[in-house]
Amino acid sequence: MTLLLLGLVLWVVAHFFKRVAPDARANLGKKGDAIMGLSIITSVVLMVIGYRAAEGAVFWGPSPAMVGINNLLMILAFYFYAASAAKGAKIWLGTKVRHPQLTGFSIWAVAHLLVNGDVPSFILFGGLLIWAQTEIAVINRAQGAWDVPPRAPAKKEVVAIVITLVVVAVVMAVHYALGVQPWG
Repeated sequence: MTLLLLGLVLWVVAHFFKRVAPDARANLGKKGDAIMGLSIITSVVLMVIGYRAAEGAVFWGPSPAMVGINNLLMILAFYFYAASAAKGAKIWLGTKVRHPQLTGFSIWAVAHLLVNGDVPSFILFGGLLIWAQTEIAVINRAQGAWDVPPRAPAKKEVVAIVITLVVVAVVMAVHYALGVQPWG
């Protein structure tokens, strides 16, 4: 459990560093990008290793209904990510939600909590959900009012949906290859 907690703390610290200490982050210059990138990669490795090794009480497991809901939420989460990736004019969702990537991340965390009702999952996915929601609140407070971006042409929307479905299929295949049955 220690590695899981260390990874989670490192993730939060690395992501909040520029918001809590903007001058210190700016003083790092370009090498700060490498430090933050390495910190985030290290945090993910620690979280994965720590989660796979962690033990704790199990309150529920994946039921067929929850797996189905999880999979639908994952499609939605990746669609939110697609909305965040669009440069300039945004696909429909990007004109409705200020922080599509953090919102997609939050949906991802909730989806994983629905099918993983054990203490390590509460720590990992619950901790990341709290981080994402806190990040949204901090950014909103710092940036003030949101200027809604212009809407992209319908073609960009279709491309985003296709990319979303392909990415979901790839992620499910990776889960399957790692021994996690994503289809229930």
